[in-house]
Amino acid sequence: MTNKSDTAAVLMQALPYIQKYYNKIIVIKYGGNAMLNEDLKKAVMGDIVLLSLIGIKVVLVHGGGPEITEMLDKIGKKSEFVNGLRVTDEETAEVVQMVLSGKINKGLVNLIDSIGGKAVGICGMDNHLIEATKLDESLGFVGEVVKINPEIITDLLEKGYIPVVSTVGCDKNGNIYNINADTAAARIAAALAAEKLVLMTDVRGILRDVQNEDSLIKVVARAQLDDLKKEGILSKGMIPKADCCALALDGGVKKTHILDGRLPHALLIELFTDEGIGTMIIP
Repeated sequence: MTNKSDTAAVLMQALPYIQKYYNKIIVIKYGGNAMLNEDLKKAVMGDIVLLSLIGIKVVLVHGGGPEITEMLDKIGKKSEFVNGLRVTDEETAEVVQMVLSGKINKGLVNLIDSIGGKAVGICGMDNHLIEATKLDESLGFVGEVVKINPEIITDLLEKGYIPVVSTVGCDKNGNIYNINADTAAARIAAALAAEKLVLMTDVRGILRDVQNEDSLIKVVARAQLDDLKKEGILSKGMIPKADCCALALDGGVKKTHILDGRLPHALLIELFTDEGIGTMIIP
């Protein structure tokens, strides 16, 4: 009896959150090494299907850096990074488009559909969803987002689909750009006036001590981020993620989250339980 009672208690704890997020938009960025484990990937897609079936409008934005590197290795092309951004010549841009918009995007769509969801894969070039310009001449075709045209996403959401977005952008001349997926997700969330932006990554969230998994900071105010940088608590790869959360909040998104995508059902625990599991950054 206890187990059944516990299950019922968990469901009842989730009820106010389900009511709160019903018909609201949540943008989820999924990528990195969290995508490489097939069982984990299936669990995350299952969580997303569940969110959709209970009336939450989910937009899935994905990256795919490790797979792009793997494909470039296969064709004998060395990957070069400057400040965490991949130097992207014309050939690399074509590989990025092929891997992100072809292999990864359609694989995620197929997985969502196979477990009972309704997904449509799009990329930033579709209907010029992500308009971009060259970020820095030395980086080649790495794009800076100029404008988000979210109509294609809102149309899909209204028809009950889960838009799955690969972050390949374009300019008015048809040039293709490699766009940082965290930044794209933040800008898309702001353009949609989303309730939440969730970044699924490879760490638990913002840690007060990176060597101590138990030092997780559960809630951070937007105004505290600069202080955390000065103290060195925000460092390396966590800085751009925190900056993307700040970008989303400044654009009108109500709350942002940084979660460990390697933990099964981290998404559901963060959204539907009182204690949560990652770091929530609030305005």
